[in-house]
Amino acid sequence: MIETVHIYHTNDLHSHFDRWPKITNYITKMRQLHQQDNEEMLLIDIGDHIDRFHPISEASYGKINVKLLNQLQYDYVTIGNNEGITMSYDHLDSLYEEAEFKVLLANLFDREEKLPNWAQPYDIHVLPSGFKIGIIGLTVHYIGLYKLLGWNIKDPLVILRETLDELKNKTDMIILMSHLGINEDEQIARDFPEVDVLLGGHTHHLLEKGKRINNTLLCCAQKYGNYLGHVVLKIDSEQKKLIESTANVIPTNSLPESKEMNQTLSQYLLESTHTLQNDVIAEINKPLQSDWFAETPFSKLLAEVLREWCDGDLSMVNAGVLLDSLPKGKVTREDLHRICPHPINPCKVWVKGDELKEIILQANTKEMENLKIKGLGFRGKVMGKMVYNGVELTMTKLSDGVDHITEININGEELDPEKTYSIATIDMFTFGLLFPVIRDAKDKKYYMPEFLRDLLAYKLKAIGKTV
Repeated sequence: MIETVHIYHTNDLHSHFDRWPKITNYITKMRQLHQQDNEEMLLIDIGDHIDRFHPISEASYGKINVKLLNQLQYDYVTIGNNEGITMSYDHLDSLYEEAEFKVLLANLFDREEKLPNWAQPYDIHVLPSGFKIGIIGLTVHYIGLYKLLGWNIKDPLVILRETLDELKNKTDMIILMSHLGINEDEQIARDFPEVDVLLGGHTHHLLEKGKRINNTLLCCAQKYGNYLGHVVLKIDSEQKKLIESTANVIPTNSLPESKEMNQTLSQYLLESTHTLQNDVIAEINKPLQSDWFAETPFSKLLAEVLREWCDGDLSMVNAGVLLDSLPKGKVTREDLHRICPHPINPCKVWVKGDELKEIILQANTKEMENLKIKGLGFRGKVMGKMVYNGVELTMTKLSDGVDHITEININGEELDPEKTYSIATIDMFTFGLLFPVIRDAKDKKYYMPEFLRDLLAYKLKAIGKTV
């Protein structure tokens, strides 16, 4: 007898809820159809469903995301880095208290070196025929960042080997939920032949028909709910054997919406906005203006508190992180979230003076100021002007008609090429290609779980109406 199993999977929604009513409508109809055909169906999320750029996720610290997963009757969920390292320890530890699905996560351990009580490393899903599907969850191991928050994240490949050994002779096939990224997924497919189907995420790749490496079918559905992943398994239930696995993705753009889910999301947004608006941070006597391409009192305030928070010799932050101005009067949590929604943490980096000079010269170009940025935690549009605290620049217009930096002073003294300076800055500069000197610096210190908006709240509370 041939048994059919349908697996629908989402990944990296990042709280982009505009496609969620379409996904809701489609999944609801497919569930009814598969029930009529006596076919098994599983619904799985591969992490980063939450992104605190959205008011719904910010106000509830992701708990409304969990409600949405419950409402659509997800079976299994693992966490991504947005659930894992943009939450405080306590917020993540309580995130899934009301989950009606199973959280599978094999490589995260709590302060007592135990699996958190809200997660299990794997589950064995038994089909009506008795066929056993082992399902394992793994997430990307940002070791230093998890450690700062109090968690212990372990090497997912080491844990996978241990878990597969434990499941040996207990299952008839293996599905891996992997928030590790395409490179690690391909390595797993090469090195772990026991994995039959790998549902991926993290790197936002799109595998429209899946990708087969050796015995393993790799799957991923891009990001933001733009696609819904679908895997079909054909199983010989008498021989207890997987005989076929195929993958495809469903573009969600043209799918009909669930009106009920649209209404639900509108209500959640209204409630979340009220929650944030009712949390008054401070009151200011005059507006704080934002300008992406000029230094303003607002961007200078951010640079000042960044330096204070990290106790740096100097600080640098791009004006583009402040998306809007603050009007005179009460400042609420909603205001700070709206103008600074990024899941970006403060950090401190140590560099030599000659390297610092290179960073400043690189930052002081029109190309860098106008650079459009995506990812790295940034939820704005352009880099904007670099704003400093503890740095004085002397500019001279040269024969090319352009202002050039001709002198750099650090706290009133000429920059010393041989001296080591500590820069208080933002963690996005330690990733990617923006500032290779900062990215490659050996000594870094991250400050978590506070975001830039938390530093602004701290500063505005401290200075009150003097602003």
